[in-house]
Amino acid sequence: MIAETVVLLAGFALVHLLAVVSPGPSFMLVAQAAIGSGRRAGLMAALGTTIAAVAWAAAALCGLQALFQRFDWLYTTMRIGGALYLFWIAWQLWRHAGDPLPRPEAGSPTGAGFTKALLLGLSNPKIMVFFGSIFLSLLPANPPSWMEATALAIVAVNEFAWYAAVTFLFSAGPARGLYGRAKLWLDRIMGGVLGALGLKLVLDR
Repeated sequence: MIAETVVLLAGFALVHLLAVVSPGPSFMLVAQAAIGSGRRAGLMAALGTTIAAVAWAAAALCGLQALFQRFDWLYTTMRIGGALYLFWIAWQLWRHAGDPLPRPEAGSPTGAGFTKALLLGLSNPKIMVFFGSIFLSLLPANPPSWMEATALAIVAVNEFAWYAAVTFLFSAGPARGLYGRAKLWLDRIMGGVLGALGLKLVLDR
């Protein structure tokens, strides 16, 4: 029984980690915060992303996916809202692409990065659908409370560890130097990618 439980949780951890490392809006946002505003801003964005993921995972465990299936308009509303938020972030990146690179020690971008990452994660209901799917596939039908808590802990560790690694990579001196020289076009490329992901969120049911 213990061995079976360990295998189930290890399988869940692996599947979730593979999903986390797949590039997406959160990756773009954390990388931009780290490379544009420094390590502290990147770590705060990583924290915001982690909190949002844990919140959606907890919602999936509580059965929110069933509510979305029953009230399709609720899921559609959140999906469109998430897409609009992605469009807004994309527009801000494009609009401020020509601004000078902020100093890493500046305090203002830190909280902004956390808020953007948190809202970005919370505005994407597809994250909850993903968690609902892997919970149904990999965990027992009625898991005990300690297993649910362990699953949430796995989500938190995977999310923060990966995005912290992204932060340390992109906040390094060479990366910031490259970004400073090509900020105009890199910001516009990132804005275009986020805009495309927002469009995909609108069209993908």
